[in-house]
Amino acid sequence: MAEIRLISTSTVHPASRHESAERIELTPWDLQLLLLDPIQKGLLFLKPTPSEEKVVENTVIDHLKTSLCRTLDFFPPLTGRLAIIENHDDDNTTSFFIDCNNAGAHFIHAVADDLTVTDILDPVYVPPIVHSFFPLNGVLNHQGVSKPLLAVQVTELVDGFFIGCTINHTVGDGSSFWHFFNSRSEISRGFESLSRAPIFKRWFPNDMEIPIRIPLFHKQLVDYSFVPPPLQERVFHFTKEKIAGLKVKANAEMGTTQISSLQALLAHLWRSVVRCRRVINAEQEVTYRLVTGARPRLNPPLPSDYFGNAILPAIVTTKAGKLLLEKGLGK
Repeated sequence: MAEIRLISTSTVHPASRHESAERIELTPWDLQLLLLDPIQKGLLFLKPTPSEEKVVENTVIDHLKTSLCRTLDFFPPLTGRLAIIENHDDDNTTSFFIDCNNAGAHFIHAVADDLTVTDILDPVYVPPIVHSFFPLNGVLNHQGVSKPLLAVQVTELVDGFFIGCTINHTVGDGSSFWHFFNSRSEISRGFESLSRAPIFKRWFPNDMEIPIRIPLFHKQLVDYSFVPPPLQERVFHFTKEKIAGLKVKANAEMGTTQISSLQALLAHLWRSVVRCRRVINAEQEVTYRLVTGARPRLNPPLPSDYFGNAILPAIVTTKAGKLLLEKGLGK
């Protein structure tokens, strides 16, 4: 079985190495994520062929590290740490904020000597080793008081690179994650500035006291690690043509033209999950839980470049018979 060999771990700072006294208060959206895991996403690349290759592998690693430092010039919260204020003399509450103190992010270089891109992509289920391509595994968001809020790991395969990125979820949501990742791509390609400058000013409901106070945060009560049961993961890829087909079918079944591609795909996934659970009682309620973006749904809307958490839960409930057996999407 292939193993990961650690080459180096370093703390990186913005290229300009500027100090910042900025303090970003956490919103209710941010605070609800303190006890959860960070965001982890990654991209897999093939190495250049000999005819395409212009630089040696070490230069690729150096370039990725340098471009990360230059990108961090535009994202000071990602090199900071969470900070806690304990209000002992008042009401025994705790307040959290992001201290943009430039403590640094982590950059890890690792190698999987015997692993190829095909070894990752060909199996039906995600190989367990893929989890070791991500940094800060097992670190919960509230531990950002001492752990980096951002860590990037570049793992060299025999014929490729995997770039795994971990961002503390109190700093931003999925939209913010990809805003940072795409910005890094721009800087890596030679951009001097970003096409979308992040907006770090947090949104709070009217008349909310800032900083927000939450019940006293006892470290001993939250330092636990949830170990999930053995699970197998699988990634499903839907082509553009397949999604278009699902949309046509869904609109035809419902007698409308208003169902979007996203709605058709989500309905297909919902039906598939319920079928796999072998729900046989047509009257049994089945529930679909989604996380939706709040930026365009507020009044007035938040800017699309808002860097933080702006997410709302959405729950849809119906009866299994309506979803699976009757005419319409369940047919």
